[in-house]
This record gives sequence, structure tokens and C-alpha cells, in this order.
Amino acid sequence: MGKPTGFLEYTREIPQELSPGDRLRNWDEFHVTMPDKQVETQGARCMDCGTPFCHTGSLISGMASGCPINNLIPEFNDLVYRGLWREALDRLHKTNNFPEFTGRVCPAPCEGSCVLGINNPPVTIKNIEYSIIEKGWQEGWVTPEPPAKRTGKKVAVVGSGPAGLAAAAQLNKAGHWVTVYEREDRPGGLLMYGIPNMKLDKEEVVLRRLNVLEAEGVTFVCNTEIGKDLPPETLLKDYDAVVLCTGATKPRDLAIEGRELEGIHFAMEFLTANTKAILNKTPGPDFISAKDKDVVIIGGGDTGTDCVGTSLRHGCRSLVQLEIMPKPPEERAANNPWPEWPKVYKMDYGQEEAAAVYGHDPRSYLTTATKIEGDDQGRVKAVHTVDVRWEKDGQGRFIPQQVPGTEQVRPAQLVLLAMGFLGPESQLLDAMQLDKDARGNIKAEYGQYETSIPGVFAAGDCRRGQSLVVWAFNEGRGAAKACDLYLMGETDLP
Repeated sequence: MGKPTGFLEYTREIPQELSPGDRLRNWDEFHVTMPDKQVETQGARCMDCGTPFCHTGSLISGMASGCPINNLIPEFNDLVYRGLWREALDRLHKTNNFPEFTGRVCPAPCEGSCVLGINNPPVTIKNIEYSIIEKGWQEGWVTPEPPAKRTGKKVAVVGSGPAGLAAAAQLNKAGHWVTVYEREDRPGGLLMYGIPNMKLDKEEVVLRRLNVLEAEGVTFVCNTEIGKDLPPETLLKDYDAVVLCTGATKPRDLAIEGRELEGIHFAMEFLTANTKAILNKTPGPDFISAKDKDVVIIGGGDTGTDCVGTSLRHGCRSLVQLEIMPKPPEERAANNPWPEWPKVYKMDYGQEEAAAVYGHDPRSYLTTATKIEGDDQGRVKAVHTVDVRWEKDGQGRFIPQQVPGTEQVRPAQLVLLAMGFLGPESQLLDAMQLDKDARGNIKAEYGQYETSIPGVFAAGDCRRGQSLVVWAFNEGRGAAKACDLYLMGETDLP
């Protein structure tokens, strides 16, 4: 808790951001750091609630309620309130290896379950977390901490995204020699190439942490795809254990007329090539430009939002984001009570920027694409859409039904598919003959993480399906604990 009466005395304040017009000029992060004293005041708003749902990490109605990695939120709020920043950082690092990542990209289910949030604006937990870790870096408190002893055991981690990094960090802490294999040219996975630079700076934030991990003894091997560049049998022979953290990278496609036309891309193709262009200071052969184009983004989630922000920075001519679901309510609905994740309408950064340019939210709700039209050269020219309404079928399932008379033809020279992911790519799983669940994910029990092959573990989206970065951290840490127990017969990892 913070100050016992703080929630009565202080109002919620969040840090300022650069105006949409200013931030569209570059690829820099647009967060503005809040002064320490203001953050301390926000920490004072943490109530002596007695039942801090914020750090429970429960699943309610299929969505996270509270922090999935069980951050000790009331404790670090109190420490910040009292000006004990170093102690707050130590408390944060007990549960979170990479708070600089969650402090930027986590949707903050902790705030959605904050007790104060029942009838007041919740505590600014996410910004307090961000402020703690950034102060830690600024003050030089974050330094490499290699293990004092090595066990002699060798572990291969396949994939350097959130789950892979968390697993590697924890296994290295336990004293094992950890090698992380990454098929891309840089480590970081989703953190490097799936999230745009303006949300998560690659050189100043991601590489900063990767350099610490390397200094602690973690080895990164890039440009190496297991099953293609290196046989999985080699890992099983050369390492005492293997942790698979390959993510859910198989995108959901759109099976409609015109899908084969030039100018239609999966969102991750667009975003990855753009980040590589920023890091390499020049566009590569796979670069996809939205400049002077009418852009249609199909999908209303976070990835779609990232496509909005990226397209605007390219200088697109027009932009629309198709969302098949209805517009959320302004306030919690009766069937969405606290402490569930609040399913309410919000303007994310991309939509704010689009509204600044075009005067309105670019999302078109309850809308689906029916056909993509091409020109004489086989290039996309327009997207045909229709409004839908959700109705129950004979089995009681809600099915989108087209609304006659609502057809539109929207100009488009670039179409980006951002409809989520179906699960992990199957080539490696099939090569290793791993058991899969009904959804095609690697079959491994949550909390145990061991696959059908002894000594091979799986964590993150390749095991649970598409999910949040913070859940990937949860699973990476959990898999590391299970792996350490397998190797040593006991474990001290949290």
C-alpha cells in the first residue's frame, strides 16, 4: 500500500506523451518520463485494500485479471511512495526479469483489477513500473550479475522472444550454460521485430537488456533456424535439456476472392521489414511502403494498431481499419464486472494519430471484407466490404451475418492482414515428432512444461497459443524452473 488516505487525496495522473503530430515525424518512443515526485504521489494512491487483485494473475472469463507474473505491486507502490526507489527495483526484479518491456507494451491487466478502480480511476501501476526500471537504468543500478557457480549443464533455448529470454535469464541464474538460437539476424523475437520502434525502442531498450544477458553468460546464436540450419538431433545430443519458445507465428489468412493479388501482405511481414529498415538505416529488399497509398488494415487488435501507426509514418494517403467485432461500450457492461479485464472502448496510439491526421478513428466496426479487386496488372485496387450483425445459429453460436444494402468499395493499393495467429509453425514440431494439442500447439502441461520428449520443454505462445508478452514471461520463468528441477533434482528458482 501507499498512503492510507492517498486514494482520497490524490487524483490519477499519467505521464504526458508527445502530440500525435509531433510523434509522426519519426520512429522515436513518444513516452515522456514523469518526475519522481509525481510518481511517488501516484504510488501513494495504492489503497490498503486487503485483497490486492492486482497481483493475483487469475484467468477470469478467459482473460487475465491481475498480473500474470505476480508482481508485488502493493509493495513496490509503497516503496516508491516512500522514495525507496532502489528497494522498489529489487522488489520488481524478484518477479519480472524485464520490467522495461512490460512497462511499455503490457496492456496492464493489473490496473483492470485494481480495487480502487471499482469506483475511481485505478492506480497508475504500469507507469510506476516503467518509472522504477528506467530510474534503475539511469542510476546504474541495473548491472550484469553472472552466477557465482556453474553447474556444468548445458541448455539450448530455441527462440529469443519474451518466453525464450525469460527462460534463458532464469536458467543462467541457476548456473547452467545457456545458448539461445534465433532464426532472425538479431535476437529479441517479437520484442525486436513484432513491436514497432515507437512503442519499444530496439537499440536503447531491447539491446540494452540483451547486452546485460550476454555479459551474464547467455550466448545468442542468430541466423540459425532449428530444423533447417541445424538439425534438432544436434540439440538433443549436444545439450542436457532444450526449451522450445518458438512463438505462435502462423498468421490467420483471409480466404476471399482476390487474395492472390499483389499488394496484400501479412501484418508481420510489413512490421518486420520496417523495423529492419530502421535498424539498418536503409530499406531492404522485403520493405513494404505505405507512402501515398490507400491502406486497408483487416483486424482491429494491437497488431492492426501497429500497422496504423507505421502506415501513417510512411505517409499513406488514406487509411481504414476493419474490425468485425462491435464497438466496445464506453463503460463496463453489466456482463463484464470488476475484476475482469475491462472490455471498453479506447483509442490506442495508432488510432489517436490517425484521428489527428484524418479527423476520426480509422476503425470501421462490424465490417468484414468480401472481395479484393485488382487492376489489369494484378495489383490490388480496392477492398469490397459489408456490414455484419452477430446472430445465434442453431447450436447457439454467434455467427456474423451480412447486412444487405451496406456494401462498400474502398480504394486500396496496400492491404495488411492483422487477424491474429493460429499457433506455432509445424515444421520443427513435426521434425521432432512432438505431441500437439487440438489447436496444433506443443502439448505440455501448464506448470510442468515438459513435452512428449523427456528433457524437452515448451513455453510461451507455442504452448499456450497467441497471448500477452507478460504471459510469455510467466511461462518462460516456469519452464526454466521445471527444466532446472529436471537437471538438478531440485530447484531454487522462483
